[in-house]
Amino acid sequence: MRARLALLESVERYTESAEILRLALLHSVAELGGLGGAVHLRGSPSTLRLAATAGLSPADVRAWERLGEEDEQAPAQAVRLGRRTWHPHHRFGHATGTAGGEGPPGAGLAVVPVLNGDRPVGALTVVTTARPSPEHWDFLCAVSAWVQERIRAAPWADGLRDGRSGSASRDVPDAGARTEGRASGTTDLSAALAGAYSCQDVVDALAHNVLPSVAGSSLFLLVNVVEDGRVHALGSRGVPGDVLHQVDGRPLLERDPVREAVVSGEPVFVRSMREYRTRYPELVHFAEATGAHAVVHLPLTATGHTFGVCVLGYERWDAALTQEETSLLTAVSALVAQALERARLYEAESTRSRALQRSLLPQSLPRLRECTLAARCLPAGRGAAVGGDWYDVIPLSAGRVAFVVGDVMGHGLSEAATMGRLRTAIRTLADLELPPDEIMSHLNGTMDDLGQEAYATCLYALYDSTDGRCSIVSAGHPPPAVVRPDGSVHFVGLDVDPPLCAADPPFRTTEVTVPAESLLVFYTDGLVRSAERPVDQGMSELTDLLRGAGRTDLDELGAHLVEGLLPPGGSRADDSVVLLARVHALAADRVASWPLPEDPQAAGQARGLVRRQLEAWQLEELTTTTELLVSELVGNVVRYATGPVRLRLLRGEELICEVSDSSLTMPRIRHAAETDEGGRGLQLVSALARSWGTRYTETGKSIWTAQPLPRPVAATGSAAGVGGNPRSG
Repeated sequence: MRARLALLESVERYTESAEILRLALLHSVAELGGLGGAVHLRGSPSTLRLAATAGLSPADVRAWERLGEEDEQAPAQAVRLGRRTWHPHHRFGHATGTAGGEGPPGAGLAVVPVLNGDRPVGALTVVTTARPSPEHWDFLCAVSAWVQERIRAAPWADGLRDGRSGSASRDVPDAGARTEGRASGTTDLSAALAGAYSCQDVVDALAHNVLPSVAGSSLFLLVNVVEDGRVHALGSRGVPGDVLHQVDGRPLLERDPVREAVVSGEPVFVRSMREYRTRYPELVHFAEATGAHAVVHLPLTATGHTFGVCVLGYERWDAALTQEETSLLTAVSALVAQALERARLYEAESTRSRALQRSLLPQSLPRLRECTLAARCLPAGRGAAVGGDWYDVIPLSAGRVAFVVGDVMGHGLSEAATMGRLRTAIRTLADLELPPDEIMSHLNGTMDDLGQEAYATCLYALYDSTDGRCSIVSAGHPPPAVVRPDGSVHFVGLDVDPPLCAADPPFRTTEVTVPAESLLVFYTDGLVRSAERPVDQGMSELTDLLRGAGRTDLDELGAHLVEGLLPPGGSRADDSVVLLARVHALAADRVASWPLPEDPQAAGQARGLVRRQLEAWQLEELTTTTELLVSELVGNVVRYATGPVRLRLLRGEELICEVSDSSLTMPRIRHAAETDEGGRGLQLVSALARSWGTRYTETGKSIWTAQPLPRPVAATGSAAGVGGNPRSG
């Protein structure tokens, strides 16, 4: 802190006025680890005008360009009261067009008045991330005093010195006007660093705004960090690739300019290659390979810790840096250090968040006979936290498959975690074979049980490949698009209920019939809506991109949709998900269905029907097992349930045997005692079948079993069914 004040004190008294204010502001922001700041000076008896800025957006500059002394903004209060002020939980806010918008927790505005004697003539404001310490307040007051002493000699300061305002109101430097050279470079650098989200952004900002403007002959830029005794390159400009490869990861030496800068916390200047050879003989070949004739090493210090060095190389060194240039470089390096620290924290947090989000999404899509699948999930643009968009595909019994897409509103790790909980819950509920509306009702209860003030949209679509029906329930989610085989496109007219946590069950189900080989397109609103594009326009553009895409490769189509709706370089404030499913029908000759009588002879009839159908399908080796399964299932229905009874066989990836009745009572497997005469039927079913289960239907329930097909037969064609209409029922 004392070194920084000494640098300011060494700047020549008659330095250009705009540079005085900018240097003071840059050092203040750097010392407090701030996000930006401003200097206001009195322009009339009741007006403050913006004279210098650092790190503010154009909207912030416009909002603070002219303030009334009686206004409630922080700089006006400091001038009116004549003492330092602290405004917690605020920062410059352009969302409302006025200052004082809500900032991050702990953020605030630290303001000290610029005095002429005991009379306030302006204010120095720093946007901080934490309340200033007493030492920081002392530093700001000292900078304020230095500013007033230096501006007394400026021609435009007559009104500030003698209490008049006429000439000052005309001639106070205007922060909205761009100056040339160094002043312009540092102003642009501050603004660029404020919007930097990655280390590369910081390096780019430094290269674009410092190399052309400081000392006038900059040749290269290299930003290093020191970790575990080694020097690692974060980014560079103008450094030959072979040189960068050699210096990245090199050990820190005893005679090393990087070590000197890190240990001392002060810049290290090497004004010629002869000097470099004398001071650092083991490293001179790296410096010479860059073509530079002089090198400056600026320490990167943030939160009291020097973690790296910014290296500037020059083609020539016509004269030593002036004190003003030294002060400017020191302030710039401090701003860069703060920006790098924020960027490294952001990158680490973003990496963890994205990894969490990826781990919660399907690692791969299942390969199903019922549909062909493709999916794309694009995270929001830089600067936006991880979101809660998700999708899933859940294979179910009897040739059915569930498609799920949802969006937890908001951004952050908690939203991503909520998304993971919802995805787990909906898979569990789907495995219970509940109807779509009941699944959504239970999911709504799960959101309530999480105890978070979060909302989520969700769409659950259940597709049945045996009849092409698709049952869809939407909790505030946009409708899916259907691309028919002829290429026509339409959006399903859904009965949409409110989002989860805002809905009041029961949920409404929309039933549609989807022709075989149609394409279902599910998505989240980030794909079709943005700040520049309303959702209606986005859906219209999606329709145009889908038109005629019925037979297009799904991976190619997904890329086409993303490219058309989310062009590269465009700002994305939200995650985007698109799930594509081309649905296939189970062929009619792979389904056989029969009604059965409600009497004890039904089991015998069922065995005969199964035997003949398996012969037609050339699956004779499954006959014995299937007859046993059918006997148990039909026998239980006749004994404990009510009709009508129906038997159905499905030949897909597996052989499905299904018995339906009108009872809502679900069978349960139990352990029968050795002396019990019954109660072992479902144990036998469980032992014979690969899997079995039950589900509710519109008219009652179904009990099903699944058996693997013999490998050689699974690849052969199928024969026609027997016994009435194979698709009946």
